[in-house]
Amino acid sequence: MAFEDDASCLCGSNRSYSNCCQPYLLNATVAPTAEALMRSRYVAYCKGNVDYLVATRHPSKRKFDDRINLVKSIKATVWESLSVIATHQGRKSDTTGYVEFMAVYSQPEWGQLHERSKFLKDEGRWFYVDGEILSPILPKRSQPCWCGSGKKFKRCHG
Repeated sequence: MAFEDDASCLCGSNRSYSNCCQPYLLNATVAPTAEALMRSRYVAYCKGNVDYLVATRHPSKRKFDDRINLVKSIKATVWESLSVIATHQGRKSDTTGYVEFMAVYSQPEWGQLHERSKFLKDEGRWFYVDGEILSPILPKRSQPCWCGSGKKFKRCHG
């Protein structure tokens, strides 16, 4: 996918891509917080930036087949939206952080990834360590569906 620099960033920050995740994905600077790294990793998945995803995974968690698995995942999934639900620590002055998020995907079918991710700061850089998969976030039947269709949940995925 191609993205224009002045287009809204895919991470949902309501900032332009050039003023949000692009500098991180271009290695012009490092993400200052765990949340910024998590958002930029989401954009890297959307854009198919395997190098960034490998580089921002904590070295102790990297595996020989990471690239192969990432390429397969990226080819098989279309990411639609990201919502940050909560953060714990992960600020510039911290060395650990947790970000809870929900990411919606549409391929092979509509679904969501609800995860609490752990991040570590090592030598001034944030790294993704691992994540705990959480139960899906289900709205009440009359609330808008989580997939962004505009339909009420009961008429969409309920």
